[in-house]
Amino acid sequence: MTALLRYHAALLLRSQRWLPPFLLYAAVLAISVQAGQPVLDSLGYSAAALLPVAAWLARICVTAEPQAARGCVAAAVGPARAHVACLLVALSGAAALGTVATLGVTLLSAPVASDHRTPVPLAPACGAGLLAALACALLGTAVGALTSRPLLRSRGRAVLALLLAALLSLVATGSPAQAAVRGLVTGSRSGTVPLPLLPLATAALVTAAALALAGALAARRSP
Repeated sequence: MTALLRYHAALLLRSQRWLPPFLLYAAVLAISVQAGQPVLDSLGYSAAALLPVAAWLARICVTAEPQAARGCVAAAVGPARAHVACLLVALSGAAALGTVATLGVTLLSAPVASDHRTPVPLAPACGAGLLAALACALLGTAVGALTSRPLLRSRGRAVLALLLAALLSLVATGSPAQAAVRGLVTGSRSGTVPLPLLPLATAALVTAAALALAGALAARRSP
């Protein structure tokens, strides 16, 4: 599995198709997060913006491999294993991006609540931001897995489904990503640092199920 992950990671890096989502994420953070803002609010924005980027990255990883190379890899290790490996690479990339962004946002933000008076400890806030970012990265990867091949083969339908699913994941009540981000924003109002452990666990379960489904369908629909 390690060699397979390295192969997909190298394929992604050489293709440079990761640049647009990474640059989009940087642009969104540059617009929405500024120095001196309350730390929990800024971390909430950072985590929320990561979800569609993770979904986009998952779609890139799934579609980056040429058809002939995909067939060779599937024949060597199995289509399900090959498909899940590329999704795990996307998840790793999104998680790494979210980690770097969370650390940077924490350093730029002010250790205060929304009222700019109540102090907020930076270390626990950074930990909560990392957990929220991971939850959004997980759910974004699940969205990308469920809106790409082999579930959706039409590019137009897949992109539209990805955008709608990413939006719903951020705003729908009961979504792990929405719960994690809302916890940070609510905590900023009261000056308390929430740990989004339940949203993170739920996002992990949803993502595991999504990857298992995508891998099973890849195995069934493989020529």
